[in-house]
Amino acid sequence: MAAAAEEFDVDGRAVRVSSPDKPYFAELGITKRDVVSYFLSVGPGILGALRDRPTTLERWPGGVVEGAKLSTRADHRGDAFYQKRVPKGAPDYVETARITFPSGRPADEVCPTELAVVVWAANLGTLTFHPWPVTRADVDRPDQLRIDLDPQPGTDFADAVAMAHEARALLAELGMVGFPKTSGGRGVHLYVPVEPRWTFVQARRAVIALGRELERRNPERITTKWWKEERGERIFLDYNQMARDRTIASAYSIRPTPRALVSAPLTWDELDDARPEDFSALTMPARFAEVGDLHAGVAEQAFGLEPLLEMYERDQRDRGEGDLPYPPEYPKMEGEPKRVQPSKARDD
Repeated sequence: MAAAAEEFDVDGRAVRVSSPDKPYFAELGITKRDVVSYFLSVGPGILGALRDRPTTLERWPGGVVEGAKLSTRADHRGDAFYQKRVPKGAPDYVETARITFPSGRPADEVCPTELAVVVWAANLGTLTFHPWPVTRADVDRPDQLRIDLDPQPGTDFADAVAMAHEARALLAELGMVGFPKTSGGRGVHLYVPVEPRWTFVQARRAVIALGRELERRNPERITTKWWKEERGERIFLDYNQMARDRTIASAYSIRPTPRALVSAPLTWDELDDARPEDFSALTMPARFAEVGDLHAGVAEQAFGLEPLLEMYERDQRDRGEGDLPYPPEYPKMEGEPKRVQPSKARDD
């Protein structure tokens, strides 16, 4: 008979997990219990990625099954959804942080402070955690630059890796260091720890400046073009992942893929030989036991944004390159160009 519930001891905190035998990745034989056990096995890593950060929960309460889809702003009928506000009835050890959306509306988001919160969220069907690049000490000033290298049609993970190395070289020229990880899909993410002295607008501009310089050095291989029709077969550096309330999957999150792939921190030396499919909820526990948290260093240093912001200002002054379009749900931002795709603008 399947267990109705099971209690996990998480650092002295008892966390109840209902229906632990429920299939979450049925083809792999992964149950809810296995998901909880996975997060416990990478506990220091997942907590290091989330600690004190307002975090959106990506919940798949029915598990990942063929045909399941994620709810969107346009269609709320999906099988999974993003939880941006703390759920009602959350236990008292689930702390929150007050954030403000681009619309100006506030919300209290889950702000993990201990591993029990991760297990509690997993019980709700959370597979992927989306932490903001801020801490609750100052929710308006990012302490991380997150560089999302997203393969476009005609490119693949190897192309993203090549551009990650180019980004690493440019960051080194500026006296900065980035920490790579797989996205859990075909892309590569770089985390650059920064001093929390700048606004989201400034942090986003810093990433734009980095992307533009990479574009100039590798015009056939990487782009910052927001409109898909302009990107071509290049890696898209998604600068809007640094806009307020835009997040990426945390390190050690499970992605809703048939193979239960995870977002895996890597060393620079192993990046070239890595394959996204090598890192899953089944393989990561043994890897973590061997190498530990390769992103622990993100919390151990911080860099200034001055070099990148100077590049942005220089591009604006000498090249006439100003701001770039924001995501469609944002209010019109100061200095933003017309938010319409080029083909429609020509038609108009």
